[in-house]
Parts: sequence; C-alpha cells; structure tokens
Amino acid sequence: MDNQFYRHIFDKHQHVEAIPSNKEITAWALQVIRLLFPEQSKQVYVDVQQLKDEFIRLENELAFIMNATKACQNCDNEMLAKDFFYQVPKLYELLNTDIQAIFNGDPAAQSEFEVIRTYPGFFAISFYRLAHSLYEHNIPLLPRILTEYAHSRTGIDIHPAAEIDEYFYIDHGTGIVIGESCIIGKNVKLYQGVTLGALSVAKSLAFTKRHPTVEDNVVIYAGATILGGETVIGHDSIIGGNVWLTKSVPPNSTVYHKPDITVFNKTKV
Repeated sequence: MDNQFYRHIFDKHQHVEAIPSNKEITAWALQVIRLLFPEQSKQVYVDVQQLKDEFIRLENELAFIMNATKACQNCDNEMLAKDFFYQVPKLYELLNTDIQAIFNGDPAAQSEFEVIRTYPGFFAISFYRLAHSLYEHNIPLLPRILTEYAHSRTGIDIHPAAEIDEYFYIDHGTGIVIGESCIIGKNVKLYQGVTLGALSVAKSLAFTKRHPTVEDNVVIYAGATILGGETVIGHDSIIGGNVWLTKSVPPNSTVYHKPDITVFNKTKV
C-alpha cells in the first residue's frame, strides 16, 4: 500500500470525533429495558426517588449520546430526550401486551418471568419498541443501531420504522424479517423464518410503501414469504408454512402450500 492510501485514511480519522460506540449505545437501551423489567436485572432500588433519579440519569445520557453522535446537528437533543422519556409509560404498556401475548400463546411458557428473562422474541420486540419510539421522535441513527443489535443477538430483523400494534407475538423467531414500511395490526403471531419484504429494492422506491400490511388476528407460520407494499393480509387469516405471497388475501382466509410428498417404505411384512 502506498503513502497516498495511508494519508487518505489518516485524513478521515482527523475528521471523525470520538463518539459513543454501538456497544455503549446499546448498553443505554439495555439499562432502560432492565429498569422497566427488573426480571432482567439484579439492581435493587431502596425507594421511589432513587428510581426516579435513574430515569433522569438515563434521560441525560440519551441527550449526551445524541449530542456526541451529531446525527442531528440542528436538534434540541435535551428536549427530544425529555419527550422520549415522557412516552416511556406508553412503551411499557405496549411491551406488557406483548408479554401477555407470548405467555398466553405459547404452551411451553411457564411464567411471564420466563418470557421476560429468556425469550428471544421478547428481546427483539423490546428493542424494536424502544427504537420505534426514538424513530417517532425523529431521532436519527440510534434506532437502527438498536434494532441491528437485537438482530445480531436473536436473528430477528425488525426495521425501527415498521408500525406494529399491541399484543405482538414472535414464536422462536430466528430468520424473521420485517421491512421498513410494514404495517402489522393487533394480536399478530409470526413464526421463525417469516419474511415481510419488498418486491423491489430499487433506491428510487425509498420513500414508498414497499412492504406488506398484516391486519389484526393473523397467524403466519414458519418460512412464509409475503412481499409488496400493496399486499394486504386480511384480518383473522392463517398463512401456512413456506407460502409465497405477492397478492392480497381477504379476511378470514387460510392459505397453505401443498407440496407433493411421497413416502415409500420398502420394508416387507
């Protein structure tokens, strides 16, 4: 490598100020989630004021992170951080509906504590809910860092801009993809390997609805792929495993893939 290359890389380093690492940013998010759900933490608070002080500390830390990243140079980051934490009770309420959906829907779940502490679906949903709230406050960069962290931990890829209503249930979860402009209604259940994606990834479509709409009370089984911004899965429908859909489905439908499978037993009786 010649000196010109080294000089180019060196110049880039001179123009990048020290900013919090992705690890530090996700650590902040984990602290927020563990504050809301002590089932994930061993921290003990002696009184309500100490708990309030911790929320204030995390609010200040969010403002510091936003100021340090300079993702939005003309923003009032202190006010954005305050507005975000003002919405935290709503976030907490939503997450409790997700816990209830998982606990009620999974026969293997022994307690809500188990769901909160161990389920990758809840881990991914909690990071998505937090990231989506940041996204709704027009806070840049951080939402994607958080959902990509959850993606790396669970294999569940939810874009922070996706709109997902209450009582959302991810079962197993590995390989699930939920695109940016996806809209998901209430009481929806997804199994592993489900893709809610786009028919085209052309850059010119960046600000259009590219991903499906899934209405209330829909179950989508493992490996199903549903594509396109005009594709709507009607309420109370069941989408079977490995189904490939690029067209809408009316409410109360059952859609399934019917492969031809032959079992030939050569054992003689």
